Amino acid sequence: MQLIELLKRIPVLEIHGDDRREISQLVFDSRKVTDNSLYIAMRGTVVDGHSFIASSVEKGANAIVCEEFPENTDENVTYIKVKDSSKTLGQLASNFYGNPSEKLKLIGVTGTNGKTSVSTLLFDVFKNLGYDSALLSTVEIRIADQIIPATHTTPDVITINKILAQAVEEGCEFAFMEVSSHGIAQNRIEGLHFKIAGFTNLTHDHLDYHKTFDEYLKTKKRFFDGLDTESVAITNIDDKNGNVMLQNTKAVKKSYALKTMADYHGRLLEVDFNGMLLNFNGKEFWTTLTGKFNVYNLLLVFGIASELGFEQEEILQAISQLKRVSGRFETFKSDGGIIFIVDYAHTPDALENILDSINDIRTKNERLITVFGCGGDRDHAKRPEMGNIATKKSTLAIITSDNPRTEDPASIIKEIEAGVEPQNFSKYTSIPDRKEAIKMAIKFAEPKDIVLVAGKGHETYQEINGVKHHFDDKETINELWKLMSK
Repeated sequence: MQLIELLKRIPVLEIHGDDRREISQLVFDSRKVTDNSLYIAMRGTVVDGHSFIASSVEKGANAIVCEEFPENTDENVTYIKVKDSSKTLGQLASNFYGNPSEKLKLIGVTGTNGKTSVSTLLFDVFKNLGYDSALLSTVEIRIADQIIPATHTTPDVITINKILAQAVEEGCEFAFMEVSSHGIAQNRIEGLHFKIAGFTNLTHDHLDYHKTFDEYLKTKKRFFDGLDTESVAITNIDDKNGNVMLQNTKAVKKSYALKTMADYHGRLLEVDFNGMLLNFNGKEFWTTLTGKFNVYNLLLVFGIASELGFEQEEILQAISQLKRVSGRFETFKSDGGIIFIVDYAHTPDALENILDSINDIRTKNERLITVFGCGGDRDHAKRPEMGNIATKKSTLAIITSDNPRTEDPASIIKEIEAGVEPQNFSKYTSIPDRKEAIKMAIKFAEPKDIVLVAGKGHETYQEINGVKHHFDDKETINELWKLMSK
């Protein structure tokens, strides 16, 4: 593609050199530069990409996008000066791949909890409605039936456009994308056109990255502030931050709620471990998904599909055919009558939601045993909070390791224990080895008891000192149950 085509709709401050050069690829990592690459020099928190302009030219880059021209320039290279390289990258990537987000309907879902579930549920609902779609989530990236392993919550903007372009080529009409706060802060969604933006909720998380809750809130809000008049913003107004997301958006504003009047209103009529009877906008239906948080997730799915022009009856029919998302309130019963639940809950709000959902269903004659931990090298403030929630809402809480990463598991556990209130001291124990903790829960459980293993959900590894070791909660439960029930 010619450089002049790539620069369409981009506010260029100054250009030195030929703008008709042929560009083979976009690169922001100088190590990946090949002949005829356009290298985008971006300022990172640790490294400044401007330091690698000379080496990129040596490797064959024939165009450079930067915020400052280098002292020494090459006459065989075109230099483009912009105000913000990071934001410019998004528009460059869109242009390079033919602006795919304008050729299909792109739906973005953000919030602390539920964004993976909602994105995946949307993908599955639209499959049930007869449409091939793309899915970009933490768990996996999919283009119709093709699965691409996911590495980040939000991939870099070049990868996103490449995937969307492939989806357009494959005939997909819709793409559902999980939009993380990191992705927004790092401009990974710049240049994308979202048809609909959905908001789930906002609670205490990622404060290791955003530093303050206000900063976290503003980052999420940026997603909605960037929408245009042709887009739709749909938010959960039962969450006190739901209306904040809509304050400055140009998009059409829509709402969903269980507790207040909204465009999309839901009611939970009946619930057990097998599923729920729900009422959305006056229409009753059954789903195998369970838990109040899933009512919100499904209501957002319902609202988004309705805004895309589908009949509400056909949407509810497609929803009622859904299976549970892997590692999200995944329930199975042992032949000994113990109910096991595996869930990804790794924030205070998510843990409280799952425990409240279980306690709403159980008759209190059976005990609730919770195995959980907190990730290392992450937000320390949520650890005592989770210790308090788990011990308050369980019969027994077993505190263990999650992904300790580079931290000492014993130190993490100590911080979790600090939140346990004195009246709940007798309701918990600590076992750093996750497998041993699950073993203890199985040993303690009796028929009809409920064992919740929280924090890792769909993950099949445990990260210790930078090394990922195979570990799957579901696999471990089954393996231990078979051994212990002989």
